[in-house]
Amino acid sequence: MATAKKTVEVAETEVKEEVKKPAKKVAAKKAAPKAKVEETAPVKAEVAPVKADSKKATIHDYEIIKEPLITEKSMAQSQTVNQFTFKVKKSANKTEIRNAIEHIYNVHVTGISTVKQIEKSTTRGSKFKGTISGFKKAIVTIRQGETINLFAE
Repeated sequence: MATAKKTVEVAETEVKEEVKKPAKKVAAKKAAPKAKVEETAPVKAEVAPVKADSKKATIHDYEIIKEPLITEKSMAQSQTVNQFTFKVKKSANKTEIRNAIEHIYNVHVTGISTVKQIEKSTTRGSKFKGTISGFKKAIVTIRQGETINLFAE
């Protein structure tokens, strides 16, 4: 037992000595002198101002907003009350419509009203029967001073 204790003590002291040894310092190499370079002022490119909160429109946004709804009433609302009417996807909710309008047209939406137009049956004469397809429309109010150009090419 005494020999086993001595070997354990000797092994522990050797481990402690290895831990205490300082790391060798490596001599720093001298760098070659750098060539002198004349500094010029950086060229600034002109960038169009971008809104801080604007994002690019995605395919999802274009799937939500199908088309603007152009009628006499909607044109009068766009000129007087700053409201624009759009046909939208039937399953779209107000939050999705708001985000899509803001991303596509870069405007701030202040209010949204949605209406589901129901499908109607129709006849043309006594011979032709058919249906007028239903859709969902959104009446979007935007911030004063902003506008949406619906007839842009």
